[in-house]
Amino acid sequence: QVQLVESGGGLVQAGGSLRLSCAASARPFRHYNMAWFRQTPGKEREFVAAITWSDDNTLYENSVKGRFTISRDHAKNMVYLQMNSLKPEDTAVYYCAVDSNDLAALTHREEEYDYWGQGTQVTVSS
Repeated sequence: QVQLVESGGGLVQAGGSLRLSCAASARPFRHYNMAWFRQTPGKEREFVAAITWSDDNTLYENSVKGRFTISRDHAKNMVYLQMNSLKPEDTAVYYCAVDSNDLAALTHREEEYDYWGQGTQVTVSS
């Protein structure tokens, strides 16, 4: 069983920055790929970014490339999403997710992630 708790959301002006954090409870966390997704009311949840268990590969949705950075700290069982140059269209609830298939290939597919946090709201004002 994996428990995930996100934090760091809030209200920010366009052009600003936020860093989201996700604390994971599971061991061995180090072999699980991690990802961030987001969802706005009335829309399906969409992929944002993912990172491999070994930190040697990342994947980003096109609209966030160059602005967002995913990273992880194995010692602290944490995953982060640094969001810079935020735009109003980045407004959403952001979810942290785990692919608990040990040593799985990195993917953007939502159905491959089997544990989810409760989400944290990010609001970007224009």
